[in-house]
Amino acid sequence: FERTGNRRDYAVPSPEPTLLTRAADVGRDVLAVGKISDIFAGVGVTRKLTAIGNEQIMDVTLQAMDEAADGSFIFSNFVDFDMLYGHPRDVPGYATALEAFDRRLPELEAKMEPGDMMLITADHGCDPSWPGTDHTREHVPILAFGPEIRGRGIGARTSFADIGETLAAHLGLEPGQHGLSFAGETQ
Repeated sequence: FERTGNRRDYAVPSPEPTLLTRAADVGRDVLAVGKISDIFAGVGVTRKLTAIGNEQIMDVTLQAMDEAADGSFIFSNFVDFDMLYGHPRDVPGYATALEAFDRRLPELEAKMEPGDMMLITADHGCDPSWPGTDHTREHVPILAFGPEIRGRGIGARTSFADIGETLAAHLGLEPGQHGLSFAGETQ
């Protein structure tokens, strides 16, 4: 079995509004790069940008940053970490992919403008050194940065929903039912 870039994820629409639908409902552009549209069953996506592989996803994300209007939400899924290296437990491949991603981060940062926020995280643990091919249970990292965001620790979060609420607060959206924004916290 080999996962491919043109596999399809057949998701069921969320039973309640997601960050994507909340943003789209108030007129924000929601640009979904890579698998994001599939993951959310297309709901809340105003523009689907097709890309396969981390390098192409990075290229399309950079292009989206050039084209997106102020207040847009660009959501990219760098699927190779999970599909090619995490689940198959390819430690050297995972390390190489991380190094390649790290080399391109300055390109993303250079395109950021005042008021922008970039948040980098993972949707689940996938330790490539763990036995088996299932998701692992370690915590995922959260890295938020931007021209006006000062560095600080946010501690361990009690819910993944905190990430969505942080982005919602940054976009000026009404709070949702789950999670707490860490944007205004100090530690």
